[in-house]
Amino acid sequence: MKILYLMRHGQTLFNVEHKVQGWCDSPLTPLGIAQAEAASQYFDDNHITFDHCYSSTSERACDTLEIVTHHQYPYIRLKGLKEWNFGRFEGMDEFLNPPLPYGDFFVPYGGESQNELQKRVVETLTQVMEQDDHQSVLAVSHGAAVSNFIRAFGDYNKKQLKKGIKNCTVFKLSFEDGHFCLLDYYEPDFEI
Repeated sequence: MKILYLMRHGQTLFNVEHKVQGWCDSPLTPLGIAQAEAASQYFDDNHITFDHCYSSTSERACDTLEIVTHHQYPYIRLKGLKEWNFGRFEGMDEFLNPPLPYGDFFVPYGGESQNELQKRVVETLTQVMEQDDHQSVLAVSHGAAVSNFIRAFGDYNKKQLKKGIKNCTVFKLSFEDGHFCLLDYYEPDFEI
């Protein structure tokens, strides 16, 4: 059985400022760095190693991965792991977001639909895990990207996804016969 450890990046400046942050980027905060260090400790304590590592192309995800792996693993940046593209809402105040689910809301503003986001992340991670030498993989992505990916396999999940994904939550998923299954998750013990 192949295992994917999929996680959200650490807290960022835009998270603190309640700004819409999809394809735009902002740096990790000191708390975000501490969250990544706590996630790193989780992997160390459980003797989890990786044969391959991947990150969204966003700096916040790359920085998180580098902290989590103690800068010891090479990794590949994949555009398919990027966050939802919110179009012209990027960098704006979060209160401008419509109520969930967003569906196609951002499409007229140059963004992606929810289905486009989900399809992109599912295709990317499936291609990653279908490679023969990928038995234990770490991938760092984003809140909406991760939640929509996990929901795509709701019929297979052994553990249910709860509302809201805290920064640096680590999701452990199995990959067999082209399907992912959420087995468990770890949330670093920090207030967001």
